[in-house]
Amino acid sequence: MVWVDGSVADAGDARVAALDHGITVGDGVFETLKVVGGTPFAMGRHLDRLRRSAAVLELPIPMSDDDLRAAAGAVVAAVAAAGAVPGRLRITLTGGPGPLGSNRDAVEPTVLLAAGPATPWPPTAAVVRVPWVRNERSAVAGAKTTSYAENVVALSAAHRRGASEAIFANTAGALCEGTGTNVFVVLDGRLLTPDLVTGCLAGVTRGLVLELVDAEETDALTPPDLEAADEVFLTSSTRDVHPVSAVDGQAMPAPVPGPVTAATAAAFAALQERDLDP
Repeated sequence: MVWVDGSVADAGDARVAALDHGITVGDGVFETLKVVGGTPFAMGRHLDRLRRSAAVLELPIPMSDDDLRAAAGAVVAAVAAAGAVPGRLRITLTGGPGPLGSNRDAVEPTVLLAAGPATPWPPTAAVVRVPWVRNERSAVAGAKTTSYAENVVALSAAHRRGASEAIFANTAGALCEGTGTNVFVVLDGRLLTPDLVTGCLAGVTRGLVLELVDAEETDALTPPDLEAADEVFLTSSTRDVHPVSAVDGQAMPAPVPGPVTAATAAAFAALQERDLDP
């Protein structure tokens, strides 16, 4: 189900302008949220990041947080009313209808919310390193934009190699992130994750994990550290804390999940149980 222009409709019936800048040039930002028991998880943090991403693109958001929460509630309720269990919510903001080029027209941005069932992730994930890099000096570094073509290419390459996620380095050769995930590794007893200066996204789940457990941010990790690590896990809003079982076809040391990953997953699950908007 989709909320657009103040009303909820089936996704097949919802419409946006054919020349919306989000379609023609990928001019937009978005957030994906896990829905737990009918409530979008950590919505306050997601709305904060949506506004930060929009500011990077100089996109105004024509709705208050309260209005966005109300729209989210309406589309999630519509999914439930249709007989499905809502598990995933996406909020998308684009530049609105525009010219066939990078310039914007002076129009109100498009706001679209979509909700539906979630596809469960398998218990563990296999990842592969890809040859393409994140540009930590990009004009939109750190913003969650709708320009996801390079992620589509990288993820397709990962799938061809039997993996479910692709891992990028940045232009300096530092470990950065996955196509839709942040990466944590356990090396010499230390839980580490790439620092935001590497160009990785400030993931909501990543941030919560850093608050929950003893983990360190660093720009010194490199892709080979994935294979040298005792444990690796991914974080995202739909994966939560997701153990990695293999890197480039090489199995991680048993057991998977390892003790640090298991403890982190348990801490995150406990947080989600006690507070749906931490």
